[in-house]
Amino acid sequence: MYNKVAKDLNFPAREKEIAQLWKDKDIVRRSFHFRDGAKRLTFFDGPPTANGRPHIGHIETRVIKDLIPRYWTMKGYSVLRKAGWDTHGLPVELEVEKTLGLDGKPQIEQYGIEPFIKECKKSVWKYLHDWEVMSDQVGYWVDMEHPYITYENDYIESEWWSLKEIWKKGLLYQGHKIVPYCPRCGTALSSHEVAQGYKTVKETSAYVRFPVKGEENTYLLAWTTTPWTLPSNMALCVNPTDIYCRFKAEDGRVYIMAKALMETVFPEQKFEVLAEMPGTALKGMEYVPLFDFAVGKLDKKAWFVICDNYVTMTDGTGIVHNAPAFGVDDQRVCAENDLPFIQLVNTRGEMCGNTPWDGVFVKKADPMILDALRESGLLFDAPQFEHSYPFCWRCDTPLIYYARESWFIRMTAIRDRLIEYNRRVNWLPETIKEGRMGNFLENVVDWGLSRERYWGTPLPVWVCQECGEVHVVGSRAELRELNPSVPENIELHKPFLDPITFPCKKCGGTMKREPVVIDCWFDSGSMPFAQWHYPFENKEQFERRYPANFISEALDQTRGWFYTLLAISTCLFDEPSFKNCIVLGLVCDKDGLKMSKHKGNVVDPWTVLDNQGADAVRWYFYTGSMPWLPSRFSAEAVSEAQRKFMGTLWNTYAFYILYADIDGFDPTKHALREEALTPMDKWVLSRLNTLVNTVDESLASLHITEAGRALSAFTDELSNWYVRRCRERYWGKEMTADKEAAYMTLFTVLKTMALLSAPFTPFMAEEIYQNLVRTVDASAPESVHLCDFPAVNEAMVDPELEAHMAEALEIVVLGRAARNAANVKNRQPLSTMYVQGAELPPMFVSIVADELNVKQVEFVADASAFISYKVKPQLKTLGPRYGKVLPKINAYLQGEGVGDLVVAAHKAGKNYEFDLDGVAVSLAEADVLTEPMQKAGFVSQTEHELSVVLDTNLTEALIEEGFVRELISKVQTMRKEAGFEVTDHIALTYAGSARIAEIFAAHGADIAADTLADSVMAGEAKGYTKEWDVNGEHVALGVEKQ
Repeated sequence: MYNKVAKDLNFPAREKEIAQLWKDKDIVRRSFHFRDGAKRLTFFDGPPTANGRPHIGHIETRVIKDLIPRYWTMKGYSVLRKAGWDTHGLPVELEVEKTLGLDGKPQIEQYGIEPFIKECKKSVWKYLHDWEVMSDQVGYWVDMEHPYITYENDYIESEWWSLKEIWKKGLLYQGHKIVPYCPRCGTALSSHEVAQGYKTVKETSAYVRFPVKGEENTYLLAWTTTPWTLPSNMALCVNPTDIYCRFKAEDGRVYIMAKALMETVFPEQKFEVLAEMPGTALKGMEYVPLFDFAVGKLDKKAWFVICDNYVTMTDGTGIVHNAPAFGVDDQRVCAENDLPFIQLVNTRGEMCGNTPWDGVFVKKADPMILDALRESGLLFDAPQFEHSYPFCWRCDTPLIYYARESWFIRMTAIRDRLIEYNRRVNWLPETIKEGRMGNFLENVVDWGLSRERYWGTPLPVWVCQECGEVHVVGSRAELRELNPSVPENIELHKPFLDPITFPCKKCGGTMKREPVVIDCWFDSGSMPFAQWHYPFENKEQFERRYPANFISEALDQTRGWFYTLLAISTCLFDEPSFKNCIVLGLVCDKDGLKMSKHKGNVVDPWTVLDNQGADAVRWYFYTGSMPWLPSRFSAEAVSEAQRKFMGTLWNTYAFYILYADIDGFDPTKHALREEALTPMDKWVLSRLNTLVNTVDESLASLHITEAGRALSAFTDELSNWYVRRCRERYWGKEMTADKEAAYMTLFTVLKTMALLSAPFTPFMAEEIYQNLVRTVDASAPESVHLCDFPAVNEAMVDPELEAHMAEALEIVVLGRAARNAANVKNRQPLSTMYVQGAELPPMFVSIVADELNVKQVEFVADASAFISYKVKPQLKTLGPRYGKVLPKINAYLQGEGVGDLVVAAHKAGKNYEFDLDGVAVSLAEADVLTEPMQKAGFVSQTEHELSVVLDTNLTEALIEEGFVRELISKVQTMRKEAGFEVTDHIALTYAGSARIAEIFAAHGADIAADTLADSVMAGEAKGYTKEWDVNGEHVALGVEKQ
């Protein structure tokens, strides 16, 4: 009737079978559409790039992103789950450069831009198969047959439309600015790209003597962290209001620097202060340039002191060297003071301009420049310092701040709206809102949009070569109107667009395209509308599916995709493009260390998926820790999570199938009749419906871990409490009302669990559903993933019943602990258990008594008669009060019965007081450390206000009953070892001591009934035999199938 359930935990093999079932029945595609026409919810998939292999972090993001759309779909919503691919940008170019053996832009251009672009287009799909296999294997259900692809013409055209709209609003402009620049890639980077590449590095700084012009042996002392910028120095800047000193140092030189920093720069030195003055008094002071590379070549005056408030007294000397080509503040103050512009570094990051270091990369030129200054006597000091420095997030080259002509989006103009819209987003964790994202937006800078590269969305800006008029093209149709010779199917990439010109409407001159591409992060941030080719088509689709209800990616996307989504939607639509966002933490190794190849701690995702299965990995990421916290990932951690939840649920399901198959039980032919339900049935059904409510509310609020842990806790109670206590109800031959109730209760629970767990562990849930439900009900939905999410049956919920059972469980847990402490097996009956701090109705008392194998349970107001206490002085509180008397207090407290008296006084709400050598001692409850001790014949356990005490004194009758239970247990073990089915009857033979013979003579019928023995015979053990030591008595047992 049912398929036999394997008892092993070989989930990966079963997952392959389920994946094939989904494929055969087209379940994945059907799940995307079977809610068509229903109320809509939208999920935006952050596009990965397929030119790199997926790693364990990608599995985390995929399983988190998969769960919520699955849940929404089961709740009856039509959920958009469209896959996407990020295909432009430096990552692709660098991969192609490596493949082709090229190094840098000159070699790319020599190779040819068109063939290079062609290789880029091929490269983006290099690992597509790996991504598809991984996504299938983890059960990541998104529409990969109709993905959005950022290099396609329709997608790019939508971006062109958006840039034209941004231009119309006055937010797109060209500027000559200091920008973060990668000399290896030959292009500027945006602030959110820079934020992803900081490293802590040790470098050499420089304190430099600038000789004051016309004053012998007098120097302005300045500090810089970038010695390579010194050859391009044009000015020195001081704070106008801070106090500066002219003083003579121990080396005989006269220095000028900030008074507040003198002790730091000249520690433990004596100096003669010659004069003090505000910074404004130094304004205009001229100095001799460090190097003569620019002497006689400038058209403006240089090398004098200027003033600005950006100079601080936090470090250095209070005098800042300015090179206008290499710093935002440098460029600003030099422009304000009409200083000349010089740039002795080329676009490859190499020194140039007839310096002795021409052709040397700037960072490598640092020590050479310092040597030159040392030789000229102008280097005061060159200390090492550690700081955070930006590196290119793609090629790992140190960035430089460099003056470039670039195109920008004026984010500073919409800063307030960005902050407002960020606050509308439900961030998980909440701290992202005002923390990582909020801080970034408070200090937002204009978005450096243009990139001097090749493979990317071309900037649709044409500029007149005569008058400088700018025209932003917003569509292919507009471009063809401006130049009718443009082919209708022109590819919107370099180099195909570069030759296209058209007449300037203002002066008749020639309009040429700016030969740059845009930041690839603009591509991914445009996906909400560009995936629909909006506004050129699918306008209604876009409007129905915008904004997104849910997105999720890793923490590093806060200043990446999350920011660009928010930035572009603010520019275009004046609202955030997503409502809820789960920010994922880093996947670390088992020791909490970041995974890296050089540490050798990188986990291969394929190994884990192949060995433990997708559901196990999914479950680990859902329940191991909150999604936004770093996870300590290891195969062992995955196995443990799998065992606790999946293994327990699977074994419970296997138990049901085993007995239901034996009895031919078909739940479609029976009903869950309330009048037949036992208290245990009612309890588990109440707990089940409470669980449905908990999981539903948790997932609705995106609290995944809480939902998963609730499922796990219930599964443990289901298996280790409900099923274990009810298993004998399935053993009888007749289908009694009680047996029917047991089957229907467990069926109801397991079916509901399959539905509840479907978004979490889709493979196992499907396996259980197909065998449990579809085997007996062909009219049921073909897949668990085409079912509705369970609804709470309020009539089944009984909070009082759940509360009583929870209290009973607490008592049982303490009772088990007490048995373990006394080293008394659970099969040995005990006479009495005393309980303090709880009171239960009789029904629950009998459950506790049966579970703990005690004859009676007594609830007492005070269990102290069975518990003795040992107390010690609390040194923290008594030490300051009693000092040297403390050892005597301790000795007194160890006296016979004193601990009990102390505890009794505290229970009465009083201090325990006594006199010791003339010293009055008063002990409050906080003044002592209390430890319960066991009285002879009793064992106790306490948790908070609840205490249990077991009477471990054994009568002969109790000992004999213990023997019987031990013998039954041994026979049951042998039945399993012999491979007998649970329904097989046996012949039981035994040979042992006189005590064993007495036990069998008195209780043989009970032993036979519990072990399905048709006969019990003394003599030589036959069949499958085994020798045992039972409570010190030797016995040989034999079992034979009848």
